[in-house]
Amino acid sequence: MDIATIIGILLAFGALFGMVEMEHVELAGLFLPAPMLLVFGATIGCGIASTTLKDAIASFKAVPKAFTGKVTPPQSVIDDVVGLAETARSSGLLALEQEADKHDDPFMKKALQNIADGTDGDELRILLEDEIESNAAPVRSASSFFMGLGGFAPTVGIIGTVVSLTHVLANLGKPDELGPLIASAFVATLWGLLTANFLWLPIGGKLRKLAQLEADRQTLLMEGLLAVQAGSQPRLLGERLTAMVPPAARGGDAKAGKAGKGGKAGKGGDADADDQQLAA
Repeated sequence: MDIATIIGILLAFGALFGMVEMEHVELAGLFLPAPMLLVFGATIGCGIASTTLKDAIASFKAVPKAFTGKVTPPQSVIDDVVGLAETARSSGLLALEQEADKHDDPFMKKALQNIADGTDGDELRILLEDEIESNAAPVRSASSFFMGLGGFAPTVGIIGTVVSLTHVLANLGKPDELGPLIASAFVATLWGLLTANFLWLPIGGKLRKLAQLEADRQTLLMEGLLAVQAGSQPRLLGERLTAMVPPAARGGDAKAGKAGKGGKAGKGGDADADDQQLAA
């Protein structure tokens, strides 16, 4: 679970309420039902109007993922792939069919099953690339939906302020009431800006980031499994996959050659022995 979104939103609201306390602003003056109803209701309504109802519902269902989305470390993917390479090297590609049953990841299961079935490498690459794109599409759609809400909210807040100011202008003959009326008028703008920058845009940005990270994971997995199909040597495969990962995301000095096998290069001998065989 990545709690960055929770921490960020709590920190933002905490800073806001800290300012409210320091400025001695009454909270009751900020939580006015009418402008909040307009901002939340009209913003969500405009968002739904800008897409299909099915996509809007799916977008709201994706909200929990922004708070609890799991990010798989690249090193874990590399270790799994190198372990599969060692299995294929010692027992053949048909043994990967049994390995597919040990994994819960549908993407990996599909790839391993096709490798075991003897699918051509070029055709398998096309299949997996299409799978990566289709898997990322729903989350990207949800991200675009909430980024859209972030664009609508400030404008809706301004509309609410304009509506309230018409009420203020209608009461110019009551100077004692102008101050509270003007203050209330700007609450709609406050909630429009607040919801856009504290809720909608962070949620949309986090969903977009999660979609990118998952696409990167599946791409790394695809390249590794295609190399396994081609018969790549496990240790060299681990180094190649590690080179595909940005240095900051490599998880320190972990070596892909370990691959959950206690640091062994495979059942046929250690890495030096493999290098000697390749040289021969």
